[in-house]
Amino acid sequence: MSSPEKPDSLSAPPNIEPSPHPVPVEPPGSALLIRIRQQEILAELGVFALQHSSMQELLDSSVRMAAEGLKSELCKILEYDPSENRLLLRAGVGWNPGLVGVATVGADLASPSGYALHTGKPVISNHLKNEQRFRTPELLRAHGVRRAINVILQGDGSPFGVLEVDSRSEGEFTEHDISFLQGAANILGMSIERQRYEQRLRAAVEHQQVLIKEINHRVKNSLQLVGSMFHLQAMSTPEPTLRQALEEAFGRVAAVARVHERLNRDTDVTLVDVSSYLTDICNDLNAATGSCTIDFKASEKIRMDTDRAVLVALLVGELVTNAAKHGYAGASSGKIAVRLMRLNDHAVTISVSDEGDGLPDDFDIEQSQGFGMTIIRAFLKQSSSTIVVRRLHPGAEFVVNIPLK
Repeated sequence: MSSPEKPDSLSAPPNIEPSPHPVPVEPPGSALLIRIRQQEILAELGVFALQHSSMQELLDSSVRMAAEGLKSELCKILEYDPSENRLLLRAGVGWNPGLVGVATVGADLASPSGYALHTGKPVISNHLKNEQRFRTPELLRAHGVRRAINVILQGDGSPFGVLEVDSRSEGEFTEHDISFLQGAANILGMSIERQRYEQRLRAAVEHQQVLIKEINHRVKNSLQLVGSMFHLQAMSTPEPTLRQALEEAFGRVAAVARVHERLNRDTDVTLVDVSSYLTDICNDLNAATGSCTIDFKASEKIRMDTDRAVLVALLVGELVTNAAKHGYAGASSGKIAVRLMRLNDHAVTISVSDEGDGLPDDFDIEQSQGFGMTIIRAFLKQSSSTIVVRRLHPGAEFVVNIPLK
């Protein structure tokens, strides 16, 4: 036997009156009917354990079912605290108010529940008054308990604690009762283990989400820093052509930074609402193009793979920049319309149109050697998209059909 432990903790003096709301005790029936009812209870507990109930709901229901199965007034679940080597009354039925969540009993080998916990063997004490193997916990004496039965609560991991049924009445718990109670404990133990696993899994997922958001935040800040460097260099460059090239590079970097900013707002980092994303991109382009007004409209919210959405944003940025640069060359103002529409369940259409000078007579998008058109062709190929060029009067329109996947 281990050394004596500190007394069981109670929230009331030893002379506690019986609970005013004991569990009703059914009239004794035949042994067969009792065993049938026990099997029904185990089935009910199994179904309940599979439901997404909270831990406390599961424990509270389990003690009620176990008490009913053994026709006892008292039942409790004791949760093991290894730091104190004690068992906390985590859930119970029939006990006096104020004890659940407060009262504890020792978990050493001299305690019936402690013995069941550490050895994994069930313990029956049918005559606690004359028990020589173990001491009777003060919690049981205070409630007039005459007999008790304990089984371990354990899933695949470390023991959770003990399931114990107590009775004030004369009689004896039997090996059949052990089978029922251990069956209930096994169901409960596996459900507790499942909830522990789910809790660890949720914590791991939340941690990963925090890491992903932090990475996206840092990438966005780094891209904004690079873009700012392009912008500052453009502002200090007297050469107009170089200044224009740096401003265009700034717009491209800003478009990529925008998607990382949007990823920080969304719980799903794999998909982006491309309509909201393009709204931000067009607002940025409004400021970048200066004299042109970009009018963006979407027929609906459309979610798209993040990588594909970046390509779409860069493609729109190039088309808008080309429209501003060539369609309104030398003009004091101009309007560029960007429209996003769902083509079908598998593709979307994006059109960029202007009311400017129009396209040269010999314009061929496949043969154009301009840097902007070279980038556009690369984006079209990478995204498996197709483009149609329409001559308007005045202006021009570029219509791109983009597969969603």
